[in-house]
Amino acid sequence: MAIKSLKIEGMTCAACAKNIERATKKLLGINEANVNFATEKLSVDFDESVVTVQDIQGAIEKAGYKALIEASNKTLKIQGMTCAACAKTIEKVTRKLDGVISSDVNVATEKLSIVYEPSKIRVSDIKKAVEKAGYKAIEDEATVDADKERKEKEIKLLWKKFVISAIFTVPLLIITMGHMFGEGIGFVLPEIIDPMMNPRNFAMIQLVLVLPVMVAGNRFFTVGFKSLFRRSPNMDSLIAIGTSAAFLYGIFAIVQIFDGNVDYAYDLYFEAAGVIITLILLGKYLESVTKGKTSEAIKKLMGLAPKTAIIIRDGKEIEMPIEEVEVGDIIVVKPGEKMPVDGEVVQGTTSVDESMLTGESMPVEKNIGDKIIGASINKNGTIHYKATRVGKDTALAQIIKLVEDAQGSKAPIAKMADIISGYFVPVVISLAILSSLAWYFIGGETGIFALTIFISVLVIACPCALGLATPTAIMVGTGKGAEYGVLIKSGAALETAHKIQTIVFDKTGTITEGKPKVTDIVVNGGITKEYLLQLAASAEKGSEHPLGEAIVKDAEEKSLEFKKLDFFKAIPGHGIEVKIDGKDILLGNRKLMMESKISLENLEDTSNKLASEGKTPMYVAIDGAMAGIIAVADTVKENSKKAIEKLHKMGIEVAMITGDNKRTAEAIAKQVGIDRVLSEVLPQDKANEVKKLQAEGKKVAMVGDGINDAPALAQADIGIAIGSGTDVAMESADIVLMKSDLMDVPTAIQLSKNTIRNIKENLFWAFGYNTLGIPVAMGIVYLLGGPLLNPIIAAAAMSFSSVSVLLNALRLKRFRPVR
Repeated sequence: MAIKSLKIEGMTCAACAKNIERATKKLLGINEANVNFATEKLSVDFDESVVTVQDIQGAIEKAGYKALIEASNKTLKIQGMTCAACAKTIEKVTRKLDGVISSDVNVATEKLSIVYEPSKIRVSDIKKAVEKAGYKAIEDEATVDADKERKEKEIKLLWKKFVISAIFTVPLLIITMGHMFGEGIGFVLPEIIDPMMNPRNFAMIQLVLVLPVMVAGNRFFTVGFKSLFRRSPNMDSLIAIGTSAAFLYGIFAIVQIFDGNVDYAYDLYFEAAGVIITLILLGKYLESVTKGKTSEAIKKLMGLAPKTAIIIRDGKEIEMPIEEVEVGDIIVVKPGEKMPVDGEVVQGTTSVDESMLTGESMPVEKNIGDKIIGASINKNGTIHYKATRVGKDTALAQIIKLVEDAQGSKAPIAKMADIISGYFVPVVISLAILSSLAWYFIGGETGIFALTIFISVLVIACPCALGLATPTAIMVGTGKGAEYGVLIKSGAALETAHKIQTIVFDKTGTITEGKPKVTDIVVNGGITKEYLLQLAASAEKGSEHPLGEAIVKDAEEKSLEFKKLDFFKAIPGHGIEVKIDGKDILLGNRKLMMESKISLENLEDTSNKLASEGKTPMYVAIDGAMAGIIAVADTVKENSKKAIEKLHKMGIEVAMITGDNKRTAEAIAKQVGIDRVLSEVLPQDKANEVKKLQAEGKKVAMVGDGINDAPALAQADIGIAIGSGTDVAMESADIVLMKSDLMDVPTAIQLSKNTIRNIKENLFWAFGYNTLGIPVAMGIVYLLGGPLLNPIIAAAAMSFSSVSVLLNALRLKRFRPVR
């Protein structure tokens, strides 16, 4: 099975998206096909053994569109070639590489032109393949951002076409409307084109002026009629039929004028065709410009990475393109420069500004061994660091992919609009025909009246507004989230987040810092505190548990010697069992002592007191007898209380889940204002606790940071991972908080509410516009004694509807988290 993303060209409305989905799904071996009209991308899940990408592209081309694999172009200079056979060899080895779409070598210029998928293969892999074949490939020119260039070209072309059509439409409008103004206004047409004096000239000049406009809007006719003949009409089909009807009627009127029926001079329809095309070209131009703004978040992220890196090779500093940096390379970064890739500091100290990725405004101190995030800015010291993640593996590349995937995904709320869009155009064409015929045959109106109705219905209908309503809001919403360090992985997650009623927080590392310290050591049975700590620290030396690490750290600070273990056994959710100096030692929670039938003796009250102070008592038993308690406390994060207060104001219940005993958990909960405490929960049972809350009929979000939180994150309606947590937790989550700041939990909920409200506004406007606009165009208002809708007004309304939906989506850019 494979999932591909293809760039679609030639779409003009949501009906086009539906046509492409339909054409793709007809192919054998296709599991799922989704077109995002806003990003102009098709995401297709298919069986490679049954159907190929070329088959999919062919089916889409047959439907009247073009599907392009998202690829980069690269030109490499080849050294070592001596003849055409060498060129053939290089072409052969590079074409075999997975991710290479085409490869052509020009013997005369000694250049390799290669088209490849950056998500599958890197330039360095291509170079290695060429080198393996006995030649050398070196950089010739930078990779071309074909997509950006194509969009800029498209916008310029639309503007050019609009200007040309406007130049001819304005005089056309003046000539056609000029005779309606009286002489008193001082606006009189010259005698040579006066409809009363020279009706033939009046008609012919209109024809001459409208033809360049029809040529400027030629795409509406070529695409529109082609789609119509394939029985998959789109918005272009509506415009093509409407304007063609107006133009052909104008030709008919000219024939009548030349036959002596001069009254037809007042029934010419050329200005309607010209103005409709001009207004829709303007609408399409504004739509393209506005659509570009919805994906600014991605462009900003892509622009963060530097283009080159300085690496140390053979003791020398060498500058090279960022694509050529390999894992293990030592990179030099001076003050003020950007970090090229992810890595680990091996020399020097500095402070680094990571705000562009995490939203954290304060620079972070970096010493030897600390992690470096690519695209962050080195503030004040020169450092050397080892590259650990390059290319598509860097944090920045993963964030870009995550945001792109989210922007390309569909929210459940869009389903209704998708269904309607699929039937929209055929229904509109049917309504246009039926209403015009009804007025002509039943209403007894003239042919020109019926034609007006026909054109108005076709031109006012706007499937674009329906298609753009949801994806544009999702694009802006997820982009805005990324700006604040809140990465929302899908449209579905963005939609569900606003419905959340209960949020469950993991305690350690989420509500608390996750860096506990030893606060108290209580002994029982005549042993010293130092000896108890020495035994406990020796037992926990190999442990990765935060409480165990705190005990080990305290022993190290007190310079205690670690004893050798003769036996070690971890008891999940309880503690550990070890053997030191022939003594059997148990170290863990109350459950471990109870199950091992060890009496807490006179330490019960002390234990309860420690727990009520928010400390976690760790019991130590030696040879079956209670030896003492080591209390460990984890400090609450600075913003935990504030975030929980904010969630309460939003009407959300807050729960805390922890393996700690009930008293300790309740003490922490009291500090931060938690509503419900789920204590003494084993890691594997966290998901079950989430299930129990869901069984109460609640929409539940889970916030966690560890591997043991992953099942609960996946079980919850929305899983929210803390950015400083594990990769597994981040993979299982629907939302990732890059700053590890709990204030970003209410930010994510707020953003979801704002985005869903925006989508609903967009859908209301799109549905409302079409629900009201089409009946008005059909003549309902005229039937009740009102005016008849002019096709020119209908065209202006159609263009405005799409642009208004996009402008409304762009209002989300003003989103600011309420702190």
